[in-house]
Amino acid sequence: MGQRLNNKVAIVTGGGRGIGRGICLAFASEGANVVVDDIDADPAAEVVKEIENLGGKAIAVRANVRHSEEVEEMVRTTLDKFGQIDILVNNAGITRDMAMFKMTPDDWSDVVDTSLKGTFNCSQAVCNWIVPQARKEREEGKTPPCRKIINVTSGAGVRGNPGQANYSAAKAGIMGLTKSNAKEFARHNILVNAICPVALTRMTQDMKEDFAKRIPLGRIGDPQQDIAPVVVFLASEEANYITGQVIPVNGGLDMAI
Repeated sequence: MGQRLNNKVAIVTGGGRGIGRGICLAFASEGANVVVDDIDADPAAEVVKEIENLGGKAIAVRANVRHSEEVEEMVRTTLDKFGQIDILVNNAGITRDMAMFKMTPDDWSDVVDTSLKGTFNCSQAVCNWIVPQARKEREEGKTPPCRKIINVTSGAGVRGNPGQANYSAAKAGIMGLTKSNAKEFARHNILVNAICPVALTRMTQDMKEDFAKRIPLGRIGDPQQDIAPVVVFLASEEANYITGQVIPVNGGLDMAI
């Protein structure tokens, strides 16, 4: 196991599968204590078992990021267990793909509230602990350590996708939120960045092969091997002078944008 995140405490939303699972395992392998949040308790518990089998420490939390009271409880649970929060990864998101004229208000709000509002809820709740903590550290004559928020967005928020008006709008909103929060919280040494990954874990193999033809590197990203290492870098001290950035991790898919 590595040491780049040794003794750090990280919350990962949507951590029970796909990209979130890959990030949780990568964080644990670098020494972080991981809070695996997922709306589905069983996948989160399975990831915790995987981390414990690797010799790491983790807990599973079932919180729906759309609901601020559940997010606040997740933060309290994290602090009760580990006493601090160093890293937040806002990864939770869903899709409800369909033509715009068929999209219901619920189809719109389900996606936007999970991805965009969820990112807001979690960032606010975590910063409600970090900001007073950073102020206290300064009052004690200490420089606050760099704490990190890493948001998972999508190139769909830049280029738009047919049938994904809700998803594209939510992901574009996360990019704006990332930049706004980076400027707002820099004085507290809270660094906020985002990644735009391509790791289509829920597609059929035929769909993946067809989509891969659009990617210059010719393949879909693997959550653990291709996506998670970039998040680990942003969470580490190696990225302590990077904030407000949206980093494509997509094999060159959006180079022309």
